Amino acid sequence: MTCFIALGANLGDARAQVLQAAKDVAVLGTTSQLSKLYASAPWQADGPDYVNAVMRLDTHLNAPALLVQLQAIEQQAGRVRSYTNAPRTLDLDVLLYGSARIESPLLTVPHPRMWERAFVVLPLRDVAPELNLIAQLKAVAAQPIRVLN
Repeated sequence: MTCFIALGANLGDARAQVLQAAKDVAVLGTTSQLSKLYASAPWQADGPDYVNAVMRLDTHLNAPALLVQLQAIEQQAGRVRSYTNAPRTLDLDVLLYGSARIESPLLTVPHPRMWERAFVVLPLRDVAPELNLIAQLKAVAAQPIRVLN
């Protein structure tokens, strides 16, 4: 199944955290592709700027199993969930899982706020040019974001 995962960090060496997470996530699938890295101010949160990316991953894991593995990678990176939208060493979110629609207490796919965030839409365009994101790109055009690599 082809899925898309958002990667973000804004504590410690955020760039290194995102790049290491991409390597860790890649082993969960058969093929993967990482977007450019982007920097942006926290969205509805505090702390230093975030480093963000989106990864395209082909995996045999079902969505709940993928989520468990992603949360284990976050834990290994020192993720602490002290309060909603707290600064973090690593944040991994399942954005899309094929064409599946999932609503459970643990996982909602498509990610409910992904189209509101430039730090998701721009890197998603990098790894999924086949998606028609014209309206979504226009909706987030005013949000400040810059390419890091």
